[in-house]
Amino acid sequence: QVHLVESGGGFVQAGGSLRLLCYATGDILDINAKGWYRQAPGKQRELVASITGDGRTNYADSVKSRFAIRDTAANTLHLQMNSLKPEDTAVYYCNLKANHMDYWGKGTLVTVSS
Repeated sequence: QVHLVESGGGFVQAGGSLRLLCYATGDILDINAKGWYRQAPGKQRELVASITGDGRTNYADSVKSRFAIRDTAANTLHLQMNSLKPEDTAVYYCNLKANHMDYWGKGTLVTVSS
């Protein structure tokens, strides 16, 4: 069984930075992609950034040039978030597409004050 645990969320003022970490445990084979999603109150979960097994990245338009996804090892994933805005406030979830399945963490809360 695969488990994902996110960390690094917190409270920050607008313009600040946070670095999220996702740590995976379990039997992870055939990784297709890793990604970060977020869900703000009253809104649907949306893709923030993703990275494929061969290193191709994809970002939501709203975070391009501010966020960076890094795949440092098979079982870790980072999201560097700079120039944070109040509209970035959300629960951020780690996602792993592997073993022909979709795995999710429980999320970490990011709150950006104006």
